[in-house]
Amino acid sequence: MGKHVIVGAGQVGGHVARELAEQGHEVVVVTRSGSGPKRPGIRLVAGHAADSAAMRRLADGADALYNCMNPKYHQWVRDWPPVAAALLEAAEATGAVLATISNLYGYGPVDGPMTEDLPLASTGTKGRVRAEMWAQALAAHQAGRVRVTEIRGSDYFGPGSSDQSYLGGRFLGPLLDGKPAMVLSDPDIPHSWTYIPDVARALMAAAAEEKAWGHAWHVPTDPPVTLREIAERLAALAGAPAPRLRRIPGWVLRAAGMAVPFLKEMRETRYQFDRPFVLDSSASQAVLGSAPTPMEDALKATLTWWREQ
Repeated sequence: MGKHVIVGAGQVGGHVARELAEQGHEVVVVTRSGSGPKRPGIRLVAGHAADSAAMRRLADGADALYNCMNPKYHQWVRDWPPVAAALLEAAEATGAVLATISNLYGYGPVDGPMTEDLPLASTGTKGRVRAEMWAQALAAHQAGRVRVTEIRGSDYFGPGSSDQSYLGGRFLGPLLDGKPAMVLSDPDIPHSWTYIPDVARALMAAAAEEKAWGHAWHVPTDPPVTLREIAERLAALAGAPAPRLRRIPGWVLRAAGMAVPFLKEMRETRYQFDRPFVLDSSASQAVLGSAPTPMEDALKATLTWWREQ
């Protein structure tokens, strides 16, 4: 069994920690507050991911260092660069594989399904932040200084999803209560949705698979479906009334963005819901040896988790 250090205990970090602990590994979870899953085999540590010296100490002897954190949405430009640099330095100093969770922002708007060989051509601020993080990590890998890999998923859903998830509590609650569920865009546009446990499995697989190092991979993800189809499936599974979806007018979102930084930042990635947004994970499924959880099973697990809250 090996040692694994996980930075962040949110949507994905907690899943990764529990899974590795169940496999018998030594697991260290690092967060600013020292929070995380409380169970045998997991050591919780309060620390700052941008503190390179602290991260080197914590990653000493580790097989893998997992970047599962996510700064506040409107502070990426300030917060991501020092964290990325510190974790890269820690991986280089200790020999741990650096496995990072990323997203699809770096591609920018594209026509057709997204594959890993697309250029990171985003002109948006957040897309460029993520693209630069990967460029620096990849350059260090190609120079022989470190071993890195990255996984990229679409919008998350499933057990443990945050309140910022499009399919999280603000959508599930009204939907299952038979009330109108508010949506931000046309609910009939095909969209890829990535199941959180599949993200955790893909991250662990990429860290362990030598053929995955030096490359970015898409999380195994089911074929795209519309938000309306998701709502109808959830309502049917839950025995809830037929869903009622109401689109929030653009002017309301713009006005709300004046007071809520998160909503203001969403303008940059609004294109993801104004056109088909399709992730192709066929290449990663072959390399990582995994397939996405069937959508029906994923939705059932999501409902079970929601009812337990």
